[in-house]
Amino acid sequence: MAIRKKFLKSKPLCKVSFDFSANRIAGEAKKVEVLGDFNDWSPIPLRKVKGDFTRTVDLETGKEYQFRYRINGDLWENDEAADAYVNNGISGDNSVIRLN
Repeated sequence: MAIRKKFLKSKPLCKVSFDFSANRIAGEAKKVEVLGDFNDWSPIPLRKVKGDFTRTVDLETGKEYQFRYRINGDLWENDEAADAYVNNGISGDNSVIRLN
């Protein structure tokens, strides 16, 4: 897994790419989504590219966001490349990305 950040000079935005390796989990990942507080935890499907999954979203700079990946609709994963982790009060931790 990886997170790529591209800060825009013309706007207070960062293009954040969420990359999820298909061989990260046992079995086959058919569907991977990213969910986070940046969009009220609504699923954003990642696109399959060369066997792996990726999606780029525009996020406001100067903030930090919590997120997790959902694989095949029921398996939750954090990102190893997250800037931090926080307890989610439900089932472990959420990944955190900082854009400051």
